Amino acid sequence: MIAPELLRKIRQIEIRTRRLVSDSLSGQYHSVFKGRGMNFDEVREYHPGDDIRFIDWNVTARMNQPFIKKFIEERELTVMLLVDLSASGRFGSRQQSKRELAAEVASVLAYSAINNQDKVGLILFTETVEKYIPPGKGNRHVLRVVRDILCHRPRDKGTRLESALEFLSRISLRKGIVILISDFLGPIHLTALRRANRRHDVVAVQIQDRYEQQLPSLGRLLLEDAETSEVVEIDTSREQVRQRFAAAQTGFDAQLEQQFNGLGIDRIQIQTDESYIAALARFFVKREKRRLRR
Repeated sequence: MIAPELLRKIRQIEIRTRRLVSDSLSGQYHSVFKGRGMNFDEVREYHPGDDIRFIDWNVTARMNQPFIKKFIEERELTVMLLVDLSASGRFGSRQQSKRELAAEVASVLAYSAINNQDKVGLILFTETVEKYIPPGKGNRHVLRVVRDILCHRPRDKGTRLESALEFLSRISLRKGIVILISDFLGPIHLTALRRANRRHDVVAVQIQDRYEQQLPSLGRLLLEDAETSEVVEIDTSREQVRQRFAAAQTGFDAQLEQQFNGLGIDRIQIQTDESYIAALARFFVKREKRRLRR
């Protein structure tokens, strides 16, 4: 039984994300996530400006005038959402926790996919794969995806990304889009990521909170690691402490960026106190520019 408050939250996410998708993101999604290939549709007369590479020389010879082959995109793709439900996702210094934001971002991407006739599947993971929803279509299917991200009670606290990627390799043989939604605070298994990106188009969506990067000045605090339960005391009123913490996080972020770049994986960084639509739009623009340069 789902609590009324949670049902309201799911409904709010549905309304908000469906509107955002219809208003701005659906066309961008279609332009950067292409289908598996092109299928022959028909032959028609050549018109000035048509690509001469598509001229059908056999038909042209028989008809004594140029004809071209027309192709249509084999559109349907499968989008697999791999969502990290480790305990660090419960943190949030603003209105939303990282987990709630992950559900909303997943909803936007899922609605963008089904609006383009693609299928959407879900893998929820911590140290192991905790839940799998096979790819499907339709609004009810997307609502189930959002509900399970918000309602599932994880068995484990930690993160093991390779468990999810190994599971994905067993269930998904065809090329698709794989969207990893995580804070990526745990270790990155480069071999598993490289293998997944060879088969699929992998995109990393990093959910972050401002206070995980820069400590506020709040005096002495006891901080507990949500995944390991380790507790440390820190004096946040000392500027030197805050600077060391920020420098360490900047170094970690630079290393993460280097790892994703080395694998050819795009990373979208989304903050709990900023518009994720702006971050997604920047990603789509970046992808579209790269596609046009090829």
